[in-house]
Amino acid sequence: ADSSTGSYHGSPPDDQQKKLTSASVGESYSMAMQVMVTGAMSIEEQLAHMSEAVTKLTKMVEEKDAQIASLINNKWEGHQDKEPVQDAHKKGPHHEAESSEKRLGHETESGEKPHGKGDAASVGSLSVQQLQDMIANTIRVQYGAPSRDTLMYSKPYTKRIDNLRMPTGYQPPKFQQFDGKGNPKQHVAHFVETCNNAGTEGDHLVKQFVRSLKGNAFDWYIDLESDSLDSWDQMEREFLNRFYSTRRTVSMMELTNTKQWKDEPVVDYINRW
Repeated sequence: ADSSTGSYHGSPPDDQQKKLTSASVGESYSMAMQVMVTGAMSIEEQLAHMSEAVTKLTKMVEEKDAQIASLINNKWEGHQDKEPVQDAHKKGPHHEAESSEKRLGHETESGEKPHGKGDAASVGSLSVQQLQDMIANTIRVQYGAPSRDTLMYSKPYTKRIDNLRMPTGYQPPKFQQFDGKGNPKQHVAHFVETCNNAGTEGDHLVKQFVRSLKGNAFDWYIDLESDSLDSWDQMEREFLNRFYSTRRTVSMMELTNTKQWKDEPVVDYINRW
């Protein structure tokens, strides 16, 4: 300070304010960086913990699988040891001696050889497979999954239909194919007319109908109950019941071509449109 004037040179208050402001900005930046680093580190640590937890769970599952396999193997071997004794009590001393020979490793009179350590190991692995099959079958029964028999294709029409013979010289025509979209009634009309022009009619149409289906319509056909259809009327009815509904997809062309019938009330025409 100047003693003669009592004023300050260089405006110290302004310098101090600038220094304080710079210091506060620097501290805020430092704190923000620390928070960002801390957040990044916490995410990395969380990922590391999650990875470690997954590894532990995987190890636990493997250990449980090994324990299950060991228990099944021990149970199987115990059953094999008890079975000859029970049979011996039931069948008499002759069978008891025969079972003892099997356990000692000698061949029986029928030429069968006893099970060795290698067979025991294979029995253990088979037991694990049997357990897996048992679980799969239980799930299949519980949730209604189809059995292997139902997965095989079977014709939906009866043997009477299957035994029908096409006319001599018949050549299958080229059918328009229906994929589940559009107008199913129009498809039936095209199909029937095509078959009639080729010289077939009536129940002969049942065997040919599959040739005119694809996509969802073909999936519906192969899922029909075996031996359930015995006439073309039944086939047509099942088909229309499945695909003819008010929620079907209607093309713009079909709407454009829909005309009012003769003597049809306007209200009925509008509802049909």
